[in-house]
Amino acid sequence: MDETELRAEIARRRTFAIIAHPDAGKTTLTEKLLLYGGVVKLAGAVKAKRGRASTVSDWMEMERERGISITTSVLQFPYHGFRINLLDTPGHADFSEDTYRTLHAVDGAVMLLDCAKGVEPQTKKLFRVCRQRKMPIFTLVNKMDRPGRDPFDLVGEVESVLGIAAYPFTWPIFRGGTFVGVCERSTRRVHVFDPARAGSSAAVGAEIVEGQWLPVDDPAIVEIVGEEGRARLLDELALLDVAGDRFDREKFEAGEVSPMFFGSAINNFGLQSFLDSFCELMPSPRPRATVSGSLDPSTSGFSGFVFKIQANMDRAHRDRVAFLRICSGHFDRGMKVRQVRTGREMRLNNPTQFVAQERTIVEQAFAGDVIGIYDTGVFEIGDTLTDGPDVIFEPIPSFAPEYFARLVPDDPLRRKQLLKGMEHLAQEGTIQLYRPVVGRSGELLLGAVGQLQLEVVRYRMASEYDVKARVEPVPHQVARWVSRVDGAPVDVQELARAGFGMVTIDVRDRPVVLFEGEWSLHAAERYHPELAFAETAVGVVVRKD
Repeated sequence: MDETELRAEIARRRTFAIIAHPDAGKTTLTEKLLLYGGVVKLAGAVKAKRGRASTVSDWMEMERERGISITTSVLQFPYHGFRINLLDTPGHADFSEDTYRTLHAVDGAVMLLDCAKGVEPQTKKLFRVCRQRKMPIFTLVNKMDRPGRDPFDLVGEVESVLGIAAYPFTWPIFRGGTFVGVCERSTRRVHVFDPARAGSSAAVGAEIVEGQWLPVDDPAIVEIVGEEGRARLLDELALLDVAGDRFDREKFEAGEVSPMFFGSAINNFGLQSFLDSFCELMPSPRPRATVSGSLDPSTSGFSGFVFKIQANMDRAHRDRVAFLRICSGHFDRGMKVRQVRTGREMRLNNPTQFVAQERTIVEQAFAGDVIGIYDTGVFEIGDTLTDGPDVIFEPIPSFAPEYFARLVPDDPLRRKQLLKGMEHLAQEGTIQLYRPVVGRSGELLLGAVGQLQLEVVRYRMASEYDVKARVEPVPHQVARWVSRVDGAPVDVQELARAGFGMVTIDVRDRPVVLFEGEWSLHAAERYHPELAFAETAVGVVVRKD
């Protein structure tokens, strides 16, 4: 493939994630975007009643039972000549580590806000991650068909709380306190909200009903919004034009200004205007940072990194899939690549692309795409694959857990299956697993960023590995990865003899000390200044002997 064709294919890619607080409507928005992309004919409901479709993006049984996203779903669909890669992330804070890894693999984000609640705690956390990476961020205010806050208040909150300028591309219209549509500022057209038609399309899903568009000076507008409503709209548009700055694309791409839209995902309203603007404004894959500089996506050499591993998507085959974000070049099915960490060469004969757990074999892929690779246990999160010179992308950190427990099987004879399952789930990042250092006996311990992670592990052990188990608390409260200040390897046996905490090894053979409280951590830091105790880890040299 010549350079012109390669650049054209990469320019069509749009890779992004949706970030939101739980219950802002993230999964509903995801389902409706799939509907617009023609991937599904019926948008599923998060809490599907009998006779209605359940969600495509929340494919895990526990997700459907609880109506929440537990694991990142990878969804790919075409839209008006573009190739969209949507990574649907968990909204719950207990799964923020999975979300953080996913945000390393995207080029931008859509921040979804509830019109009544505005900027919520989990939204702030995820926004900070996006801001650190200087990612373009879109803002979509959802649930406008319900009672909510004044739109000027929402704009002000985004700017004051998050520290990013907001530029409304659409603006909501009300008659009294009732939402009746949005105005597209650039064209001065009004998109009329008809709850009867929109509601029927949301329920049936076979046809997208967007409603009618009218010029703002059309006489019919007065019938819809009333004289007072039309006058208010014109005043607000004039205020936005005078008080706000012009939209600056460079600032947007640097993550300093956010295009803002209003709509209702459940009613398919306002989404087409948003999606059209998104495809136009969202940059195609950009150069990625590596330890040796910046890597242009249109370079002829293929490279990518593993940001997620998922076990048992197909429980009938006990499979394991590594999700690879392609960062540069062109991928062909069956091509030979090299795993940089080990130097191992391999052929990728059955790469797949996804709509959640539904997959198709992919023959070609380009920078910006996400593909799945069948994993026999050789991949780790953060691994780089390339067909050219070695390249190492910025590392994906692990975070210190806040909850610790041991998993005890109800049937002691199932212990072997329990250990196997915990190892698999730890390798994919669902949980952190700590084992005693060599030569010492003891139970394997689990660490979790959130309490719900432990419940997910117990559920998946029962459903995927046929091991019923109970979660028992342990006295540890703090975990820290340990390294030497001088950069020398850590001697884990010597570390264990120090006796200031429980010394363990994680699934990547990095030494981790578990403390019973902050006081014991502070004591270790005081008596061992030659050691560094880190809340995050991206790789520690370990002495194996």
